[in-house]
Amino acid sequence: MSNRISRAAVLGAGVMGSGIAAHLANAGIPCLLLDIVPPKPGEGDKVGSKAFRNKFAASAVANMKKQKPAPLFTTAALSLIEVGNFDDDLSRIADCDWVVEVVKEDMAVKRALFARVEPHLKAGAIISSNTSGLSIKGMLEGRGPAFKKSFLVTHFFVAG
Repeated sequence: MSNRISRAAVLGAGVMGSGIAAHLANAGIPCLLLDIVPPKPGEGDKVGSKAFRNKFAASAVANMKKQKPAPLFTTAALSLIEVGNFDDDLSRIADCDWVVEVVKEDMAVKRALFARVEPHLKAGAIISSNTSGLSIKGMLEGRGPAFKKSFLVTHFFVAG
């Protein structure tokens, strides 16, 4: 196991997830920001396009440019954040040393995502949940020994 984080993934592109992605980019760590595929297309949306499928993560990155105070130290840090979605890009977390889950505070949602994440984690990767109070034991239900050994809870505070 490496103790250096060379690449990370943030699963959830809401305010907290996008803020964590910005912190990682500010530290010079390339990261993958993933979210769900939008469930309800709008009129004229091309549902098969990457632009539509990555809409939530791409919108989060676009919002970083407008926020005051700015979450990024430099505009160059934006180039360290790649966007995607859980359906098309989850396998890309296999290249990450740290995967941070930042989805809805709902045990069933977190468990379902961890079940999808586990087969893609590389050996020795850290997996964390940015939960504010859900049971660690509950989140780990159904996960294998390697996942459990690499799991921890983080709690970032992002100004917004």
